[in-house]
Amino acid sequence: MSENLPLLLLIDDDTTFLQVMARAMRRRGFDVFTADSGTTARQLLQRIKPDYAVLDLKLLDTSGLALLPELKAVNPAMEVVLLTGYASIATAVEAVKLGASNYLCKPADADEVASALLCQPADPGRLEPSAPLSVDQLEWEHIQRILQEQGGNISATARVLGMHRRTLQRKLQKPPPAATGDGNREEG
Repeated sequence: MSENLPLLLLIDDDTTFLQVMARAMRRRGFDVFTADSGTTARQLLQRIKPDYAVLDLKLLDTSGLALLPELKAVNPAMEVVLLTGYASIATAVEAVKLGASNYLCKPADADEVASALLCQPADPGRLEPSAPLSVDQLEWEHIQRILQEQGGNISATARVLGMHRRTLQRKLQKPPPAATGDGNREEG
């Protein structure tokens, strides 16, 4: 551990992403520790008190939303950026309520991550869309909200939504629908 450098904890189950991002963040002046699971992150938190953390929303052994309060308990002043390839307004708002400073969609490069870590905290009120959502976006947001209410349990979410579990899994594996300026889905 370097005495003068800000301490950054990167938590993501994609080991290639971890290696690339760690190298890039070291070049930007951070002392970087990496964890490829919630379990590894918890073990590191017993030894280190990070100033910053970059946390993936979906880890193999836990949810980033579940790990977020544990990070903040170690250092309440810690700036935490939540990264996800499955962005939704519901998870963004929940992340900020739990203490995340910012919320970024993957893919995010090191400059975006560094900027999110060092800039002003996110405002949950500004996470609401300015244009109406498309039907596909509304469905995605509804599924994400119900999934969050069910603690990430896909079977329980499928029951609440009245759909087959495999159908829900297929929907969740797809990237979220892209927003367009007018709230409509692009045709093409």
